[in-house]
Amino acid sequence: MITISLCMIVRDEELTLERCLTGIRDIVDEIIIVDTGSVDRTKEIAAKFTAKIYDFTWIDDFAAARNYSFSMAQMDYILWLDADDVILEEDRQLLMELKQEIPPFFDVVMMKYNVGRDEKGYETDTFYRERLVNRSAGFKWCNPVHECIEFNGNILHTEICITHRKERGTSDRNLKILEKLIRQSSEISARDLYYYARELYINSRYEEAAEQYNRYLDSENTFENYAILACLDLADCYHRAQEWKKALRILIRSFEYGSMRAETLCYIGSLYLEKEEYPKAIGWYELALTLKKPDISWNTVLYDFWGFIPSIQLCYCYYRIGDMEEAQKYNEKAAQYKPDNPGVIFNRKLFSSLGYQGAAVTSKLK
Repeated sequence: MITISLCMIVRDEELTLERCLTGIRDIVDEIIIVDTGSVDRTKEIAAKFTAKIYDFTWIDDFAAARNYSFSMAQMDYILWLDADDVILEEDRQLLMELKQEIPPFFDVVMMKYNVGRDEKGYETDTFYRERLVNRSAGFKWCNPVHECIEFNGNILHTEICITHRKERGTSDRNLKILEKLIRQSSEISARDLYYYARELYINSRYEEAAEQYNRYLDSENTFENYAILACLDLADCYHRAQEWKKALRILIRSFEYGSMRAETLCYIGSLYLEKEEYPKAIGWYELALTLKKPDISWNTVLYDFWGFIPSIQLCYCYYRIGDMEEAQKYNEKAAQYKPDNPGVIFNRKLFSSLGYQGAAVTSKLK
């Protein structure tokens, strides 16, 4: 059985740190906490779980802080978490089984990272991360913001999921770090340019975000997932500015960067739905339903778009053109994904009361 060091960097995490450590303390063999300047009870809480608490002077570089935490590890493998991450019980069991069974020749273990759930607990936004690494491989973190591990070797993909449960609102911290990086550097990498645009978008600076997303898409080093996500955000920037044709064009452009994705097709459908061009909207939503949801992928997967959203929107569209049979059919298809969704339940009641002659008329897509 392997041994595991948990390495975390924290700052002012008194709201979530105890929750995180309580769920992992009996699985790992060592807990290392690197504090980057807390002024709340973070260190006091950490001390309940470990004596290995270290200070790191903050230099606007998450990779540097994580590398420092990794340098303190002594076990066979290193697991990293953020303070607002949790491991649900079924994933705890899978992680304990992995610890007992994994052959030590694996260099990296990939785990799902769920960063969004709806009110019923369904996953809505998931992607894979390099979560557990062999300490002997000596892997390092890179990039000051939205940091990642540079790794290679033998990789094991698992269905273990780390769940992100953020308790605080959006911060401009990452944006400030990237703005500082841009001021200090004569060149910026394509990856940093993407995340600069993304942080502008998150902070509702949509016109500036659109400019930087266009710079990224025009660069020579775009990555498939980033390019497609950039197109989605850029389309939203244009949509907010009421530039409908630009939004549509950039969504179509996303097909240049990789396979069609349901998120993109549904967004195109929503543009036509908004203009009450229901036959065109139907075509895009039906196309979305033909796609197979990715199983293991670096790409972000917004689960609702791979079944539920196109189904419930098709119910609405067919209702609007008076085809009640198709409307009811797609409501039942939506129920296969979310049987307890309020819209699905309302539709069923309405169909029943009207002898299947009606459907809900509320659009579920932004």
